[in-house]
Amino acid sequence: MGIRPATRHGQNFLIDLNLHRLIVDTANLDERDVVLEVGTGTGAITQLIAERAGAVVTVEIDGHMFDLASEMLLDFDNVTMLHVDALRNKNNFNPAVSEAVGAQLAAAPNRRLKLVANLPYNIATPILSNLLSWEHSPHSMVATIQKELGERMAAQPWSKDYSALSVWFQCQADVEIVRVMPPSVFWPEPKVDSAIVKVVIDPARRAAVPDLGYFHQFTKAIFLHRRKFLRANVVAAMKGTLDKAQVDEVMAEMGFAEDARTEQLDVATLLKLTELFRRRAPDWTMS
Repeated sequence: MGIRPATRHGQNFLIDLNLHRLIVDTANLDERDVVLEVGTGTGAITQLIAERAGAVVTVEIDGHMFDLASEMLLDFDNVTMLHVDALRNKNNFNPAVSEAVGAQLAAAPNRRLKLVANLPYNIATPILSNLLSWEHSPHSMVATIQKELGERMAAQPWSKDYSALSVWFQCQADVEIVRVMPPSVFWPEPKVDSAIVKVVIDPARRAAVPDLGYFHQFTKAIFLHRRKFLRANVVAAMKGTLDKAQVDEVMAEMGFAEDARTEQLDVATLLKLTELFRRRAPDWTMS
């Protein structure tokens, strides 16, 4: 049975076996772990995961690859294979994935969820981002993604890659770029560099955000034009909810200069700013 990469699914197979092992080693797996893998591919990485984890839920949308991997994984009774799209839409996981992961987490005490995957480029952002607000809170994620995405996730204020995505990850987790990889370690070769990224959730940091949903929406709104002055971004975001005078009250309370820009604010400052607006406009939603 031959392998035919499907470009519509963003398939780029990782052909360096040493990198397979690095991905799995980085995840620090043991019997407590329920691993979600999105993009089973040939099943090569799945096998390494299954040898260490308590359970694996692996998802493959491509029927040809699903059949191939099914044969390779026949001997692993701790692997649940799903032939579905991992996402229902860009903001939500497929209910079948949620049900399968939930069942494995409930199957034994003290289980924890980890993502370990060579993610298809075209769904990497929604997969990683949605995991942070999923009903099954992850312990950690180790994934192969576009280098550019990894840099955005790990970016710091004032850098060109700093964005609402950076803030969304860093308000809840530590982000580390473990390894940058050239196109030559994949088949077919992508046109960009890739990276293995590790994300470890910090429960205390996450608990310090009073309303994750509000914070996520507010930061996305004020980062829409991140190089504009902060006041202009906030006025635009709050249009129809708070007037300019009310916005200026908050800006003054925060002690911002008139030329302050969104891209210079660190996570702690954004949290304080968001809370001041949430108290004044608790029902606000991003339009």
